[in-house]
Formats: sequence, structure tokens, C-alpha cells
Amino acid sequence: MIRHIVTWKFVSQDPAERSAAFDALAQGFGALPAVIPEIRALHLGRDLDETDGNWDLALVIDFASTAHLDVYQTHPEHVKVKELVRSLTGERASIDFEF
Repeated sequence: MIRHIVTWKFVSQDPAERSAAFDALAQGFGALPAVIPEIRALHLGRDLDETDGNWDLALVIDFASTAHLDVYQTHPEHVKVKELVRSLTGERASIDFEF
């Protein structure tokens, strides 16, 4: 199994804009498992804002193989969501690992 983890920081510091951004991203990523069958599990969460320095948002997706991760990375629906992500977030960190 391959786990793909991405974290982001929102561009906006306004609480209402950050909530709207999360809702838009949750809708975008939430639709992907229905159109990309290679996704085994997908979880998107917003930081609890209890620890200074944490990232704002995290995505965790599981795949059966790196080939399935590759399908996801280039899938047209994921590419659309990536465009949305780029418009709402700034800094990004990611990791892919086998478990």
C-alpha cells in the first residue's frame, strides 16, 4: 500500500475565507473517489488550531500501488482540483511512502 500525504497553508488569514476555502477543497477532493477508482481511501482535514506552527490542511490518500498513485496524479479530475488548491493555498509539503 502507498500513502500519499499533502499539507498546505491557506493563503488567506481571514477565518471566514479559510472556512470557505476548506469547504471548496472538501467538495473537490470528496468527489474524486467516485471518479478515480484507484483511490482506496481519502481523508481531508483542517488543523484544530491548537498548536502554533501547524499546517492548515492535510490530505491523506491510500493506493494499492505506485502505479495507482500515478493514475491519480495525472487524472483530469485531480488536475482540476489541483488548480483550485493552487488558488487557495500557498506553502505545500508532501510525502509518499509504502506501508
